[in-house]
Amino acid sequence: MNLHEQLGALEMGVDQLIQAVVAPQAENIPETPAETAAPQAPVDHFTTPESVAEGAMPEAQAAETSALAEQPAAQIQPTLEINRPAQNEITMTIGGQTVALRAEQIGQLIEELSNARASMTPEPPPGIPPGWRFVSTKNPVMAVQKQSNGDRLLVMRHTGHGWVPFTFSPDMVIQLYMLLTKG
Repeated sequence: MNLHEQLGALEMGVDQLIQAVVAPQAENIPETPAETAAPQAPVDHFTTPESVAEGAMPEAQAAETSALAEQPAAQIQPTLEINRPAQNEITMTIGGQTVALRAEQIGQLIEELSNARASMTPEPPPGIPPGWRFVSTKNPVMAVQKQSNGDRLLVMRHTGHGWVPFTFSPDMVIQLYMLLTKG
């Protein structure tokens, strides 16, 4: 299975997970009980007792009732739980639906999340945050490719993140060399 097929399978799996979580929630939204619903319309010169009994309400009261009915639905937020039941498996549970991911699926998920995160704001902090936890890869496998504009593409294989690409301008290559060879 090539990378594009794997990504397609992962996207389909994520779509199925979303559908599994969203559809049951839409079906399980509780109806507003009559005693907690919007108060009955007061009888005034615009509303007759018969129209209240028949369920007719002025537009403002109908809008208020509609807004109150929508509030519980907006407050329902599925929670994400991540567990590691075995060395080579992670389970993700969203809104009660659990999916088990193996190593290759986790790699695909990391890649998709990384690609999405790269286009989001705010960017990651410029400095290393205090207390940041990480796993480093000693002497990673690397590949370098010269680009037509003189930049260098450096791809390094991290044990957790997989292949991570970086592009360096010629000036940055010199700075990197100086940083790595500094005393």
